Amino acid sequence: MLLSLPRTAHCLVCGKDNPHGHRLRLSVDLESGDVVVNWTPSRDHAGFEGIVHGGATATVLDEAMAWTAIWNRKRMCVCAELTLRFRKPVVPGASLRVRTTVKDARARFVEVRATLDDETGATLAEATGKYLVGTPADHATMLGNLLEEPDTAETLARLRAANP
Repeated sequence: MLLSLPRTAHCLVCGKDNPHGHRLRLSVDLESGDVVVNWTPSRDHAGFEGIVHGGATATVLDEAMAWTAIWNRKRMCVCAELTLRFRKPVVPGASLRVRTTVKDARARFVEVRATLDDETGATLAEATGKYLVGTPADHATMLGNLLEEPDTAETLARLRAANP
């Protein structure tokens, strides 16, 4: 079962009020803890004409992996290391899907893997990231910045309940 993850107002990836952002809706699979997000990069995400900028792709993959780590720990996590490998060109207008999974979880960090696939299932990019688990104070700050929205009420409640 997929549930929408909460978002903030101004996040570059998920922020609903960021006029320069992607405004993506990320979801978590409650059974596996994997995060998925659909993304159709626009021409505005291009570096060279007809090719999505690698930094735009890295940003979307990082966001999905960060949320995977956060969900795994039910605690704020931040990226300490990100490795990205492009397999095929990422082009504006393509319907893409990011899928993530936890590779390893330890006391202080979570290692996550992500793939970016096109609508045929071909993998365009792969990434791994190591995410540092934040303090309870970091988590409280994050919770204070998340928007209260009906479609994210359950996931937000689970994040709050895990760290009273």
